[in-house]
Amino acid sequence: MPLPRLLAVTCAAALLAGCQSRPPMDTVDHVDLQRYMGDWYVIANIPTFLERDAHNAVERYSLNDDGSIDTVFTFRKGGFDGEEKRYNPTGFVRSSNNAEWGMQFIWPIKAEFLVIYLDDDYEHTVIGRTRRDYVWIMARKPEMPRQDYERILAFLDDRGYDTDEIEKVPQRW
Repeated sequence: MPLPRLLAVTCAAALLAGCQSRPPMDTVDHVDLQRYMGDWYVIANIPTFLERDAHNAVERYSLNDDGSIDTVFTFRKGGFDGEEKRYNPTGFVRSSNNAEWGMQFIWPIKAEFLVIYLDDDYEHTVIGRTRRDYVWIMARKPEMPRQDYERILAFLDDRGYDTDEIEKVPQRW
């Protein structure tokens, strides 16, 4: 094979290999949006750059008349007495089962937001992403029983997350 053609084939193979992505992330079968609305304490996460060193992190969801989801994310930066940070992204349901959302912090970008775990009582939930780069373990109360937390970590490990990257979020109320 001539060298230029060999280089072209090699480059094409490298590009295709780089385009391979993770397998899709399965979501829960259905989310009752009315039950899902309200306060969720962030128990642990793989934090985004905004969430590093967050304390008392809480995400509050409210369903808007147009079907979008008003979101208020608050936390204290650097400690329980740290400066309060507040973000107000908007969620947009993207699936008929209400488990896939786009979360928009700035227009026009809508970040992937997948409800991948939700217990029957709507007390614990996990938000994930196909890239397995971020995850949020949340609960209706600021603490979670250890056995529930360990079960969720095993669940995330089974789905391809590096659970060593998951950090507990300090909660003290």
